[in-house]
Amino acid sequence: QVQLVESGGGLVQAGGSLRLSCVASGRTFQYYHMGWFRQAPGKEREFVARIGWIMGDEFYSDSVKGRFTISRDNTQNTMYLQMSSLKPEDTAVYYCAGGQSPMSYDYWGQGTQVTVSI
Repeated sequence: QVQLVESGGGLVQAGGSLRLSCVASGRTFQYYHMGWFRQAPGKEREFVARIGWIMGDEFYSDSVKGRFTISRDNTQNTMYLQMSSLKPEDTAVYYCAGGQSPMSYDYWGQGTQVTVSI
């Protein structure tokens, strides 16, 4: 069993930056693919970024590519999402997720709210 806890959300002006963190419990964090997703009001949850456990390979949605950076520190059981050049359309609840497959996630955090004002 893995528990995930996000933090770092908040209110920021457009063009600003935030760094989200996701801390995982359990000793097998390093063997999980990890990802960030988000859900805006009235919209479906969407993929943001993911990072593999073997090579640390990163993959981003087109909407955040070049602005967001995903990373992980397996020694701290922590994953990060550095968000820069934030736009109002980035406003959403951001969730971290983990799983044994990059396309299927078994564990989810409770989410952290990110609000980008004009």
